[in-house]
Amino acid sequence: MNMVELLEKKKLGFTLSPEEIDYFVSGSTKGGIPDYQIAAMLMAIRIMGMNREETSQLTLAMTRSGDQVDLSALAGIPADKHSTGGVGDTTTLILVPLVAACGVPVAKMSGRGLGHTGGTLDKLESIPGFRIELGMEQFMAQVGEIGCAVIGQSGDLAPADKVFYSLRDVTATVDSLPLIAGSIMSKKLASGAQAIVLDVKTGTGAIMQTLTESIELAQAMVRIGEDAGRRMVALVTDMGEPLGSHIGNALEVKEAMDVLAGRVRGPLLSVSLELGGWMLVLGGVAGSMAEAKAKLEEALASGAGLKTLARMISAQGGDARCCDDTSMLPQARVIADVPAISNGFVQDMDATELGNTAQGMGAGRRQKTDVIDYSVGFVLHKRIGDAVEVGETIATVHAKNEADARSAAKRIQEAVHIGAEETPPSKLVYAVVTGEGVHRL
Repeated sequence: MNMVELLEKKKLGFTLSPEEIDYFVSGSTKGGIPDYQIAAMLMAIRIMGMNREETSQLTLAMTRSGDQVDLSALAGIPADKHSTGGVGDTTTLILVPLVAACGVPVAKMSGRGLGHTGGTLDKLESIPGFRIELGMEQFMAQVGEIGCAVIGQSGDLAPADKVFYSLRDVTATVDSLPLIAGSIMSKKLASGAQAIVLDVKTGTGAIMQTLTESIELAQAMVRIGEDAGRRMVALVTDMGEPLGSHIGNALEVKEAMDVLAGRVRGPLLSVSLELGGWMLVLGGVAGSMAEAKAKLEEALASGAGLKTLARMISAQGGDARCCDDTSMLPQARVIADVPAISNGFVQDMDATELGNTAQGMGAGRRQKTDVIDYSVGFVLHKRIGDAVEVGETIATVHAKNEADARSAAKRIQEAVHIGAEETPPSKLVYAVVTGEGVHRL
């Protein structure tokens, strides 16, 4: 096969065969195809697109490019959940133990944060002693005994994605639906889960900022999963404002523990129940969403979800006492309130700017080598639609010094837009996407 011929074919909009896609992915991974030809193909895909069959074949080839986890030894149907990334999105820390407590095994491999969205591994590592690196045998044994584990992704998981990802940012091909879907789903398929629930964000803090684009991405990923024989559902959820009120690693862990302890309800729990409900349905322990949500609420009320989280933390070397005493989590040196600068109603928020504010305080990375400060971040006290009086506290910053606290306060005041007109609260879930179609809510 000749790479120039493949480039010519895709450049003119023709469909690549499964064999041609395999050749491209294999050559890219093993070094047989130079970066300039890989970049040219990525641009051809970005401009000309791919049909369903091509997108599925690309993803499957990327999945086969490295290790594939076999979870067949686990009892039941192993489930996983993936979010396309957002601010204050702490659902994984709630869902993993809560779903496991309801009888569906969750063997999860997660990534670190880069940019304005937080990574699950970084949040978990804010728990004193928590280890994200487990051998596969230990990983499987823990899921079999406790029902869940969260570890870092293997270095050999979908290596083709790493090759493509390193080039997409510098070749202006990040915003390609087939490449985004392939990147996400190749890692999910390689991780071995048989039931996958996707949380596709839409809004100012999301990778896809319009509802139409978000639904298209959800549909593409559901089709890929179903073509690979997996049970699939995607929810399109709001990221026009942070989902949780806490932004920052230790702060988000605290909020998740507060939710599991029954101390806090609100949008974060509501979305978690929607996602978790589908995990139970696809995992075969509930026949309907109503039954699934009832099981999740029961696990919350009984404390079973929090107990499962504590067992997971202990099994992975962490100090589980922080589940009962969240003050044992890293604490910032400076804590300061942020006052509103005008009267009115919170009309909207720049969620990306809020995420960037936390990143600038040290809660996130600009580069992979950056060191995270687990203690810093902020807590929002207002949501879209809330009434505000001048001088009223709209947020509380947790910073490493006074200068960072002042800078973050100013950025938060600018990102939270207050106006005279009353504004309705944001919708949490916009659509449910299955293989049968799109159900708009």
